[in-house]
Amino acid sequence: MKTISALLTPDYMFDTYDCVTPEFLSSIGIRALLIDIDNTLAPYEQDEPDEKIIKWFASLSAAGIKAALISNNHPPRVELFNRSLGLPAYADSGKPGRRTLLLAMKEMGVTPDVTAGLGDQLLTDTLAVHNLDMISIIVPPIKDKTTPFFKFKRWIEKPYIKKYKRKNAK
Repeated sequence: MKTISALLTPDYMFDTYDCVTPEFLSSIGIRALLIDIDNTLAPYEQDEPDEKIIKWFASLSAAGIKAALISNNHPPRVELFNRSLGLPAYADSGKPGRRTLLLAMKEMGVTPDVTAGLGDQLLTDTLAVHNLDMISIIVPPIKDKTTPFFKFKRWIEKPYIKKYKRKNAK
């Protein structure tokens, strides 16, 4: 049984999603990536992927890395964002639950040992993938919400971010 600290501490942290390169993913044995949308790839207000996001997904595909969008947001948001990408996409995913992640991996024909998750929240994204013994990659939120609920979640995450930074300080 993993400790709360192990479940919530990410395996890798990057400044932005596009710092997660196909070369890096291949170097750690990753062939598929389950990706959050909101505050990971784009702010909530950005309805569709920009050219930078589209090029990043093209680079993953060119390297043979499969990708799926896994969002807790609702179908209209996820469908509109995915319209030009054409990826497997899952709305109302219930992260940190495992069900949608398992469904996405089954659809992509991959297993947890070659799949990682990319997101901006430890309490949903990291916990979800660590519940399946997968690698968690976290980026800071692009434009964080300032509601009391989100502030509380970020406060809970702080010690685990600090733990990661201490462990990986060079």
